[in-house]
Amino acid sequence: MKKSDNHVQVLIADSQFLITESLKLILQNDGRFLVDKIITEKIDLIETLKLNNTSVLIIDPSLIDITGLSELNEIKRSFPELKVLIITNIVTRKELHEFNTIGINNIILKTEGKEEIIEALNAAVNGKKYYSNELLDLLFESNEKKLIPDETGQLTNSELEIVKLIADGLTTKEIAARKFISFHTVISHRKNIFRKLGVTSISELIMYSIKAGWINTIEYNI
Repeated sequence: MKKSDNHVQVLIADSQFLITESLKLILQNDGRFLVDKIITEKIDLIETLKLNNTSVLIIDPSLIDITGLSELNEIKRSFPELKVLIITNIVTRKELHEFNTIGINNIILKTEGKEEIIEALNAAVNGKKYYSNELLDLLFESNEKKLIPDETGQLTNSELEIVKLIADGLTTKEIAARKFISFHTVISHRKNIFRKLGVTSISELIMYSIKAGWINTIEYNI
């Protein structure tokens, strides 16, 4: 375990300002952790890990534009002693299993409280697994109602709603206001939707949605 002045060195990688500042304050107030740096872009992540004696990486992969499992796996291979704690807004059962395959098994939601965050971080430091209770339900397939059936491409209810709002012509800012979530969260959902469905543009997304029956061609004129 890498420590500085008896503090566990932590690197935060996330582009949501309120989240990063809140995490930094929580860790500093705990007294056992030292935040090395806050990274908001993928391009800075590897270089920072090389230059700092980081023990734990707290990361929301989608919000620093890490969209593939291979990139996370490469980080794990390059820094084998590094502990990784994923703190995210949303994750699917499939993604949870994928994270597990590369040895990332400390994952919590951003809706968790201070105590859960510290507990999850301590578990990561000590090489133990930790999941939010809601994610345990997903992992063990005991909460099927949280997932859209297979025919909808494994989109969550929230993602499917965003698809419909995109089809209605709403901008990212308008979707964020409609759903009372941040601009960055909408971008994260949108990236996840595109990746899951294998589409690369709004027009492809619309065509996919029409074929899947998520939107009505009468309501949407191509």
